[in-house]
Amino acid sequence: MAPSRTASAPTGSELAQTPPLGWNSWNTFGCDINEKLIRDTADAIVASGMAAAGYEYVNIDDCWAEKERDPVTGTYVPHHERFPSGIKALADYVHVKGLKLGIYTSAGTETCARTMPGSLGHEDLDAQTFADWGVDYLKYDNCNNQGVPAQERYKAMGDALAKTGRPIVYSICEWGENDPWLWGDSVGGDLWRTTGDITDSWSSVMSLLDQQVGLEAYSGPSAWNDPDMLEVGNPGLTQGESRAHMSLWALLNAPLIAGNDVRSMPAWARSQLTDPDVLAVNQDWSGRQGAKLRDDGDSEVWTKRMSDGSVAVVLLNRASAPATIGTTATELGLPRAATGYRVRDLWTNTTAATGGRVRAQV
Repeated sequence: MAPSRTASAPTGSELAQTPPLGWNSWNTFGCDINEKLIRDTADAIVASGMAAAGYEYVNIDDCWAEKERDPVTGTYVPHHERFPSGIKALADYVHVKGLKLGIYTSAGTETCARTMPGSLGHEDLDAQTFADWGVDYLKYDNCNNQGVPAQERYKAMGDALAKTGRPIVYSICEWGENDPWLWGDSVGGDLWRTTGDITDSWSSVMSLLDQQVGLEAYSGPSAWNDPDMLEVGNPGLTQGESRAHMSLWALLNAPLIAGNDVRSMPAWARSQLTDPDVLAVNQDWSGRQGAKLRDDGDSEVWTKRMSDGSVAVVLLNRASAPATIGTTATELGLPRAATGYRVRDLWTNTTAATGGRVRAQV
């Protein structure tokens, strides 16, 4: 849904001044998680070069807690079989690696998998529990919300996180149902989902991309539109589709949260996730997120103005057959250059000169 009003980019909080980079357990593992998986994933993020490239959050999604709260304290109880050492010990392990730990719950009475309680009505207690455990990131889902207005539910948790005094990135996972780009920043959010869940299919990636059109005004430091996690390296996407997905999410200033098995990913997936020039596009805050410049059916041009005055461009071909797609320096809004322009392909690390035309077979 397009925004109903225009707005300048929100200012946000001190956290997530650039889009967060990290990993989440859900896309590949669902509820099949345990503390060994999380520790091994943290090890792999460091060993693979992802940590050096800027990925820092290791995020546990649904199914990490017991079905019932502690009968005396009312606090969450980590699942005895999946996380026998507890979440604090896991946070300590991740922190030693130079990384940060994320956790998950829902702004409802149960989480989406219905395996554990949600935080509705327990916001202060749960936020303090997460802070005491050393949690650095909270993904707050929207399931089983009992019809309580979204802004009320998400503000309650935002206020509770602020009370703890611990810096915890607040990821609002409201699925874009109530235009969270209009109010997410005001309730303490650092990022907010603009869509439903992604899957590792080209049609899913393109559907979520289409939902970002018109939202570029509602993005800024610590206030990021989130079209959901990356599927790069998962089996439903080809290498080319994964590269397009990564290119577009980088241009959109999307939080880049990998959803593959980083312990066993192929070299091409590691290369795509850690490409320094593509990540630099994502991490460069220059005023607005990237946006669609032109739509010619299956051929599209997406652009983002960079802080150094250059323009990042994605030439997107949605069709299965190759197509030649182009744009010009004038269309991109670049100033006239007497000596021409330099065009750099960020994936191949090749540079060419042009009088003003940018064309490629895609």
